[in-house]
Amino acid sequence: MERRDFFKKAIAVAGSAAIGGTAAEAGETVHPVDNRKVSDIAFPQKRPLITYSDRPPLLETPREVFTSALTPNDLFFVRWHMPMIPTYINPRTFFININGLVENEIKISLEELKTAFEQVELTAVLQCGGNSRTAFKPTASGIQWGVGAMGCARWKGVRLKDVLKKAGLKNEAAWISFNGEDKAVYNETANFVRELKLEDLNDDIILAYEMNGEELPYLNGYPLRLIIPGLYSDSWIKMISNITVTKEKQKLHFMDHAYRVPDNECECETPENLVQKTKPIEEMNVNSIIGYPSTGSKVRNASDLIVRGVAFDGGHGIKKVQISIDGGKIWEDARLDDGTQGRYAYRSFTYTFKPKKSGKLTIMCKATNEKGEEQPFAKDIKWNHGGYKYNGIDEVTIEVV
Repeated sequence: MERRDFFKKAIAVAGSAAIGGTAAEAGETVHPVDNRKVSDIAFPQKRPLITYSDRPPLLETPREVFTSALTPNDLFFVRWHMPMIPTYINPRTFFININGLVENEIKISLEELKTAFEQVELTAVLQCGGNSRTAFKPTASGIQWGVGAMGCARWKGVRLKDVLKKAGLKNEAAWISFNGEDKAVYNETANFVRELKLEDLNDDIILAYEMNGEELPYLNGYPLRLIIPGLYSDSWIKMISNITVTKEKQKLHFMDHAYRVPDNECECETPENLVQKTKPIEEMNVNSIIGYPSTGSKVRNASDLIVRGVAFDGGHGIKKVQISIDGGKIWEDARLDDGTQGRYAYRSFTYTFKPKKSGKLTIMCKATNEKGEEQPFAKDIKWNHGGYKYNGIDEVTIEVV
């Protein structure tokens, strides 16, 4: 399907959410903001979402969506870095370029990707490294996301290694860089280019043109995007159009300066003493979130309340999810789904109980993965200047009537 003047169809929406706040203790981490209003206006191919910006599009998924293993395409979050995004892409003339240290520099069309290579499908979580950034106080730099800069989809495409095999890698090849079609306003601004070590290439890294059985939504990277399951979304290049193979690591802003955390055991620092040695954010932390009920919901006393949510990590697999209704003193196991979506996907969970008294009630959830890693309390997560990799124990507060 041709995409003509896509953004001309979108009505300008509110620019950005307020990110201010009173000064907090140095390095304090709290529960992220959870009361943002869903916009009254929807972008094309999307239902109304929490809107931070329309150029570039920055849209967050509401908490209520996180009750099942797959996130609907029209409710999937959106994160672009560059404001200049093509408004017209013709799939019949679109090519992805493979160049650099390859035997044959080639261009591959969408049609060729769909017919000349083995087709594969993979279910994986896509999560912004700054998801829940509002938990960091004082305010960390970047988009002030609540809990919804994430989603899980079934991706279909071809293995990256099969495409590189067709081009033929030279012996000295060591790095692979990826670039998309979005561009900065000023030439001096660095393109959003990411790199991958050749030694990290595996069968699960794919070039996807479908999402949940449909062609990629425009805002989620149509017509082709890179899928690197288990890693944060900064590596999942959208509208990918160029792959370059090199011997040496390139000097790139979005590798050398952005999306990095302190290179120490706690990956932490203080606002007064920023760490100089840093490392890229890569594998996702173990995490979980309650989709239902949400904060402010009213439920009847002594009724059967079914808590629903999702849990995930960087691919080791979720071992258990536990629920507490007494501030974390007692934890009880929730019921997990069968896990057939795979180790990179959400594990949906349910937990049923009867509220015993009227008033405010806080429900908490905590996931543990197969490595034994479990979510910490928010207060035990240490601050970093980018507000990255938050995975504090989730909580919602409801009213029992």
